[in-house]
Amino acid sequence: MTAALGLGLPQNHQYDVGRDVPDVARTAEQIGYRSLWAYERALFPEPTTQGLFGIPGLAWPDDYRSVAEPLITLSLAAAATERVHLGTSVLVAPLHGPFQLARTLATLDAASGGRVVAGFGSGWSLDEYAAAGVRPFEERGKVLDEVIKVCRAVWGPDPVTYDGEIARIASAVVGPKPARPIPILLAGGNRQAQRRLIDHADGWLPLAMGAEQTAAQWRELQELAAERGRTKPIQTVLRANAAYTPKPYDGNDRALFQGNAEQIVEDLVPHAGIGFDEILIDLQKGTRDAQELKDVAAEVYEKARAAGV
Repeated sequence: MTAALGLGLPQNHQYDVGRDVPDVARTAEQIGYRSLWAYERALFPEPTTQGLFGIPGLAWPDDYRSVAEPLITLSLAAAATERVHLGTSVLVAPLHGPFQLARTLATLDAASGGRVVAGFGSGWSLDEYAAAGVRPFEERGKVLDEVIKVCRAVWGPDPVTYDGEIARIASAVVGPKPARPIPILLAGGNRQAQRRLIDHADGWLPLAMGAEQTAAQWRELQELAAERGRTKPIQTVLRANAAYTPKPYDGNDRALFQGNAEQIVEDLVPHAGIGFDEILIDLQKGTRDAQELKDVAAEVYEKARAAGV
């Protein structure tokens, strides 16, 4: 089955957010992309005190030096488009106050006509947690659980009531409501994260790590869902982070999704065969400006469809 294709919006430092996000969003919709996505990186520690993903010695990429706020990015895209879904992959939910985040997402969904997909993760940056000041890093899983519960309450019927550790809502009218139930998708691959996803979320946001490894993670999640008695389908959106090069990358050390459009699609094909509902392609790394991003997005889309993706 052919997967739907999504595109990462231009958030990094080489782009003019106010000009380029609407421009790329309109073009992506015209090309045929089904969805547009924004990710969250709140700051860039300098000097870095913690390795990338919490791995000691692993350097943060320069792309993270300036990343536009994801919900503002999606708002700009929403105003410039009519049909595409608008998702976060991922929003580090525990960096946000649960009640206000729920209201912001509901407002964006209402304004866009029911197009929001809430992709949440728990994050890994100690510096971001310290700056946000919502809760300590060690409580991130507990906070994510509460964010999900508060969102479900706020998006549900009035009067809204909720009594948690962070948020307490006495009987109240909270609006606007989303245009339809906003799907919540979760990232994360450890056992605890998988159980949270199966029990409380609508879907999964895996990161492409090679077709064999990614397929194994998907089988593991499906097996756990069966064990826990879940019968509702798990919505899946695979994230593919590309490193574009105008010419073919000819080194023996070519990384996954590194190279020109043909090489990126070459890596997409086996991942599409796993059977995910949608594949998000982020082409920001390596594209110099919005025009190149649009051109590469069009080429990748055309070649992916020709290859059966």
